[in-house]
Amino acid sequence: MVTLWHDDDLAAWSAALAAYPEVVAARVVSRLPELDSWYREELPGLLAARSPIQITHEELVRVTEWKMKRGAWRARNLVLVRGNDPAEVERMSRESFALVPEPRKPVARLAELAGVGPATASAVLAAVHPDLYPFFDEDVAAQIPDLGPVAFTMPYYLRYATRLRERAAQLGGDWTAHMVGQALWSVAIAEKQS
Repeated sequence: MVTLWHDDDLAAWSAALAAYPEVVAARVVSRLPELDSWYREELPGLLAARSPIQITHEELVRVTEWKMKRGAWRARNLVLVRGNDPAEVERMSRESFALVPEPRKPVARLAELAGVGPATASAVLAAVHPDLYPFFDEDVAAQIPDLGPVAFTMPYYLRYATRLRERAAQLGGDWTAHMVGQALWSVAIAEKQS
């Protein structure tokens, strides 16, 4: 697998990030381009405009659908997410966002909702705090040296997020941990599709 991780050429990273929407479209997964556009362009503003910040049940379901369409479909998790009480989703998400910038507690709090693990929780948090909470994706994790086999656990996510934050700091400028993840995902998926 070609990896971008060790490449210090900022132009290569920028090109990978710029290719992200094209790679999403090339996946030819029903509704993925629509959900991805909503996730990247609308959801951050919707969440940030609320005081206190919170996510609605409907938005959490859409984030879960986006996450699964971008990676592995886990129908049981989607059923569980849909079964959460809307008031509980809003309450727990408010509590989660109130715990930012602590690295573990916001993710763990959201992961108490049915069907929500570190990956879905990180997707919610990345929409507002992409610098601190990159979306947890196994195709990205596979490219990060020394993380070991992907495990959807809190300790693994914490190591993953730390490494992406460090790489974003090395790249400098406006790079966030979430952007690093998007660039790495773009390269990994483009390679799989070729």
